[in-house]
Amino acid sequence: MLAAGCGVALAQGAPPAGGHGALGVPALRGGPVASPPGAAVYFIALKDGATVPQKFVVHFGLTGMGVAPAGSDRENSGHHHLLIDTDLPPLDQPIPSDFQHLHFGAGQTEAEVTLPPGPHTLQLLLADKDHIPHSPPVMSPRIRIVVSDGAATAAAAAPAPAAVSGPKARSPSPADAKVYFVQPTDGAYVSRTPVIRFGLINMGVAPAGVAKANTGHHHLIIDSELPPLDQPIPSDFQHLHFGSGQTEAKVTLPLGRHTLQLLLADEDHVPHDPPVFSKPITVTVTKSGRRPRSVSRWRYH
Repeated sequence: MLAAGCGVALAQGAPPAGGHGALGVPALRGGPVASPPGAAVYFIALKDGATVPQKFVVHFGLTGMGVAPAGSDRENSGHHHLLIDTDLPPLDQPIPSDFQHLHFGAGQTEAEVTLPPGPHTLQLLLADKDHIPHSPPVMSPRIRIVVSDGAATAAAAAPAPAAVSGPKARSPSPADAKVYFVQPTDGAYVSRTPVIRFGLINMGVAPAGVAKANTGHHHLIIDSELPPLDQPIPSDFQHLHFGSGQTEAKVTLPLGRHTLQLLLADEDHVPHDPPVFSKPITVTVTKSGRRPRSVSRWRYH
């Protein structure tokens, strides 16, 4: 029996090279909705050949497109499907919905999956508002994993955001909703153009302007305090909006130390009630993207 839900894992990965659909199959055709060149969906942290526990968290990475719930007719967006122990379905038809084709139509970007012990295959496939793959289809390479009774889980509970009340009614958020940084981690050294990956648990992603319960879109706050939580989030160099439903972004930062914080907002860019925001993290930008070599104060003769 398979189960899908929401969870969190503190690991990270990278998109496959090539990007537009699975590697080696650029000529495949899907449905009537086009995908942009360079779009790619991929597994974050979960590698081909990995050994995992029976219950584990799968994180979905998406680059070159945004996430939007099923039914949302938003350009260059789609929602995730996880294929388990099965071949690709017909790519010009709606993806089946069963234990081997898990749909995440609320815009989820991660899921907790339960599988029986033994070998399994996993593959991600993006689809449009009608659950039909794009043209060209945006799919990950199929990976093989082994589920073991004794494997240690990499899942961990993310810290709950603090609840802040506001003077006016806002879109409600689930009590256990959390947004967090998948990458980078607190204290990391990064390059001047790091890729920031956003994690979201117990809510879905929807573009700005799309009113759907229990969804929102990401905002990245740089070197600034939280803005007023009962008003639209400002749009400037310290408050970056990702209103197309992006779940990752490449940003440009000057050399030195910076604070980063994620804040989710509704279709009107207003934070939810209670607000869903991450703990602030600190990163240090260096030319190499690595920790500087320390210079010894002592010379040995």
